Amino acid sequence: MKERQTTLTPPLDERITIAPTASCQGCTEVLISRHAIDLLGQNTMVIVPPSCGAWAGLVRCATRMSLFPSSAAMAAGVAAGYGALGYKDVNVLVIAGDGGTHDIGLQALSGAAERGDSFIWVCQNNEAYMNTGMQRSGATPQWARTTTTPVGKVIKGKQTQGKDIISIMEAHHLPYIARASMAHLKDFKRKMLKARQVSTIEKRGISYIEVLNTCPTGWDYPEELMITMARLAVETGVWPLIEIEDGDFRLNLQPKQLKPVKEYIKLQGRFKHFSEEQIEAVQDQVAKNWAKVLKRANSGSD
Repeated sequence: MKERQTTLTPPLDERITIAPTASCQGCTEVLISRHAIDLLGQNTMVIVPPSCGAWAGLVRCATRMSLFPSSAAMAAGVAAGYGALGYKDVNVLVIAGDGGTHDIGLQALSGAAERGDSFIWVCQNNEAYMNTGMQRSGATPQWARTTTTPVGKVIKGKQTQGKDIISIMEAHHLPYIARASMAHLKDFKRKMLKARQVSTIEKRGISYIEVLNTCPTGWDYPEELMITMARLAVETGVWPLIEIEDGDFRLNLQPKQLKPVKEYIKLQGRFKHFSEEQIEAVQDQVAKNWAKVLKRANSGSD
């Protein structure tokens, strides 16, 4: 399952992103942003809402920070403005967290998707509002500990499941939807280039890429396990690497045998209160979701 080193990484003097950053050590947010922006190049407008990724001053291309709920509206306006000025090949890229995508930014994103606006949206999903104090979001897994879903004697963690944002985006008939991981960088870069083809060159609508953003601060794991966490999420079936192009569903990586979800859970302090029954419940849910993924991958569509 090891991937060969990609040749798509530009030389240091040609990179658009600048190190260092103020991100926590062991966080994949910087990797996601750096590789996405460096791959698209300087002919890119980056729009970032308040989030861990709000580091606009550390890139050598056009950047703007949007209000939390309006990233998609800004992206739609920027794309239309560039088009009116005759700039047809500018990449309009939104990099938002799960709070700015699943929750606060969803209304504007839904509207832009329905209108057929064309830009690239990358959601760095760390499964909570980590930038403001690790509060729960619509992406937070069931029973996870956050500062707003603490573990008490009666209620232990978040009581509801996270949103299925991929299905929500697919319900908007987007031309391209994908899920990616920093443990599989070549796959992520290929999906970014596909998004550029669909949304920048062909202008067929929004390309949506959801990337698991492992978070040592909120998830409570040793920082050196950054890529290990991202890889385990894929290898346990928690985070299947998929893409959907014009309704055609593909599973990009299929392990011969999924690892037990417990291997992923046990490394994270946000899950340390889990009972064996809860771990089994999560395993059952992952197994059901994985069966659905395999069934759809074999049929190619719904």
